[in-house]
Amino acid sequence: MRCLALDVGSTSIKGAVLDLARGAVESTVSRPFPAPIGGLASGWFEVSLSAVEREVEHALDALLAFAPDANRLYCSGQMGGIVVIDASGRPASHYISWRDQRTLESRGSGGTYLDAVRRCWGDDVLASLGNELQPGSTTGLLFWLARHGRLPAGATFATIADFLLARRCGVKPTMHVTHAVGMLDHRTGDWHRAAFDRLHLGEIRFPESTDRIAPLGQFSLRGQTLEVFGSFGDQQCALRGAGLRPEELSLNISTGSQVSRRTQTFSPGRYQTRRYFDGEFLDTITHLPAGRSLNVLVDLLTELAVAEGLAVSNAWDTIVRKAAEVDATNLEVDLAFFAGPLGSTGGIRSVTTENLTVGQLFFAAFRSMAENYAKCAEWLDHNRAWKSVVLSGGLAQSIPQLRRMIQGRFHMPLRETNGDETLLGLLDIARATN
Repeated sequence: MRCLALDVGSTSIKGAVLDLARGAVESTVSRPFPAPIGGLASGWFEVSLSAVEREVEHALDALLAFAPDANRLYCSGQMGGIVVIDASGRPASHYISWRDQRTLESRGSGGTYLDAVRRCWGDDVLASLGNELQPGSTTGLLFWLARHGRLPAGATFATIADFLLARRCGVKPTMHVTHAVGMLDHRTGDWHRAAFDRLHLGEIRFPESTDRIAPLGQFSLRGQTLEVFGSFGDQQCALRGAGLRPEELSLNISTGSQVSRRTQTFSPGRYQTRRYFDGEFLDTITHLPAGRSLNVLVDLLTELAVAEGLAVSNAWDTIVRKAAEVDATNLEVDLAFFAGPLGSTGGIRSVTTENLTVGQLFFAAFRSMAENYAKCAEWLDHNRAWKSVVLSGGLAQSIPQLRRMIQGRFHMPLRETNGDETLLGLLDIARATN
């Protein structure tokens, strides 16, 4: 039996054919996630729904050309952000991305809109929500929209993937618990209505939430009827695809990075908590410096050459090679160039005329990453109850020195995943429901 998989990501829309009998991900396709609409206010990040729909349609059309016998579609998608839907079921907004920063706008003497949300909730409510509150969080965006009169009476909300699937199937959007980040009361498993009430959002209509993996509906394309499952949170799908076990610690290292572990019960702490599959929870620390921060250093090193029209074709290969030649340095690098749990202002310290080299700079940067993961793992569980570490995301594979540094910080078995973890997670879900 063959099925289709679709991941509506923030940079690309990926798809694949899932061969359930062979347990294989085949015939992958990729379409760009549409660029944001131009001409909006600074910090706003909105995307045309019709543009996203077109790219999804192109991806599905290509997949059905590879597998015309496929009769199921399994979908994952980016968490956060929002599509507002009015009382008649029509979209009342573009897709407002999780990258949107409007909640950081000033409210005058009262700080930002995000500050106002935090004050309304207090520490106890925020903890019961899993300590989830980012600039592009659904709750923060709803609060901003309501304060600006942009939330219609009787409105509901959906993730971008949930909206697209429901619209295609002709049903009301639902939301799997893996998508409901920062909106569930983890003590009860239901929508945190008290948290919404504190933001004066009590009249919002909540979509049906579910922790089951069951068909949402169906639609036809290319003369083939597809039964639709999903959408599921992309982080949880990726960790399922990585085969994360309860006794393992996950380090996902890519553009950004996360440290995560599966747990059976909700226990708030110095980390975020999200719902996982099968009634479990995912304790995680996100927005840790990784590839995006490393690229800040790369851009600095190549800026003059680029400005003078000189090609720098193998910058990363050279960086990895030069760093591998270094065994130690007293140069210190803090990669927290973007806001996250480790700060928002990075730096380079202890500079001398001898140590400010490409090799020592990136040796120090890789060392800082490994130290960050060890520190955040301690926040997740100071008892270090895990027995092994699983690496995913690809960056550690392309930088063997980083992998060795991580191994040196954890002193336990370490395994790496191969392939696209999110699509592999959808494959595992498909095989479990076949």
